[in-house]
Amino acid sequence: MTSFTQSEPYSPYITISREEWAKTSDDAMLHLLDTKDLDQLHAMNEPLTEEEVTQIYIPLSRLLNLYVTSSQRLHATTSSFLRSRVHKVPYIIGIAGSVAVGKSTTARVLQKLLSAWPNHTRVALVTTDGFLFPNRILEQQHIMNRKGFPESYDIKKLIRFLADVKSGKQKIAAPLYSHLEYDVLSEHQWIEQPDIVIVEGINVLQVRPRQEKRDPSVFVSDFFDFSIYVHAQEKDIRNWYIARFESLRRTAFQNPDSFFHRYAYLSDEETIAMATQIWDDINKPNLEQNIQPTRYRAGLILDKGSDHFIKSVHLRKT
Repeated sequence: MTSFTQSEPYSPYITISREEWAKTSDDAMLHLLDTKDLDQLHAMNEPLTEEEVTQIYIPLSRLLNLYVTSSQRLHATTSSFLRSRVHKVPYIIGIAGSVAVGKSTTARVLQKLLSAWPNHTRVALVTTDGFLFPNRILEQQHIMNRKGFPESYDIKKLIRFLADVKSGKQKIAAPLYSHLEYDVLSEHQWIEQPDIVIVEGINVLQVRPRQEKRDPSVFVSDFFDFSIYVHAQEKDIRNWYIARFESLRRTAFQNPDSFFHRYAYLSDEETIAMATQIWDDINKPNLEQNIQPTRYRAGLILDKGSDHFIKSVHLRKT
């Protein structure tokens, strides 16, 4: 094990190489995922192999299991102290990172693995896309081209949702988002007494300054028991975004109901040019101004190489 290099702004983390991290794995858990699972869990243009699951995600699920178990024991101790049956609340894990970095795959794999542990089988996954303002509101406010930036989210609604989760409310509605329609849906997913809730989104670790006195003094990350940031070099994320855009042009964009159907018949050169423009005008500024600066607020950083696989893990010292 080594520490962060001196080039980092500060070193509250233990840096663990892929090889060292893999030594904490448990091959017996690999049977939980078969080839069909691997195909369903990974995102477009993002590889997910048995080796990645064995060396990276199984150890991470083991670590999180220890944290959740510790939290459950603390709850039991508190109940004993108060001589009452205090209602157990879910353990919340936040997962942040750039567009196209692979945080959705990380979230889905962890949901699958964590649900296999007998003391927390009910694992819910919520994405913050559903908490975006609807397109009609973004258009009214003339910020449609800022979709994904902090001001495009209904943060108060997201905080109310998380407060309901942490209060132990038995049944909670979470709004859904359609990437086909590129808009929030009127439908909801219902969260019912989970042991763990995974909250995934580019904005979950952001702390916005209070604009008005009546604004909430709490932030999304205040509700997290643990947080993960999926990191990669900007040039690599840019390449992954462009490759994904090319794949979507040949697949999802061909659907007439797709918001991006107008891009379906672009040439290869036009597709690359359009994806590059969207990255440079929207996603790159958002990454640099709002997302990447939150990296060191995470409890754990997964550092990816250009091949999309994790090359090292940075765990916050405790």
